[in-house]
Amino acid sequence: RSTLKTSVPAIVEANVNKNLIGSAMAGVVGGFNAHASNNVTAVFLATGQDPAQNVESANCITLMEETPEGDLWISCTMPSIEVGTVGGGTGLPAQAACLKAIGVKGGGENP
Repeated sequence: RSTLKTSVPAIVEANVNKNLIGSAMAGVVGGFNAHASNNVTAVFLATGQDPAQNVESANCITLMEETPEGDLWISCTMPSIEVGTVGGGTGLPAQAACLKAIGVKGGGENP
């Protein structure tokens, strides 16, 4: 409450109204989320991915619930993230380091 100036039930209700009901009313297909493509694009740029693929990869649903302890539980299911581990920008030093840090750098290295 002191940090976000709101409550868990209010956040859950906002998610239902904006991400679920609002997206359904807008006729959205596969994007029941708080515009996840922004987050996907940031990760894509950091790991040498093609940022033009952010829309397809941002297909997801964001769910929020209040736990019995009163905490906020958030789930973001993203079933269609397209990721490359070789070629393109994945060979750039900073991007290759990010891929290596998350254990998915390709190019013949054993995991």
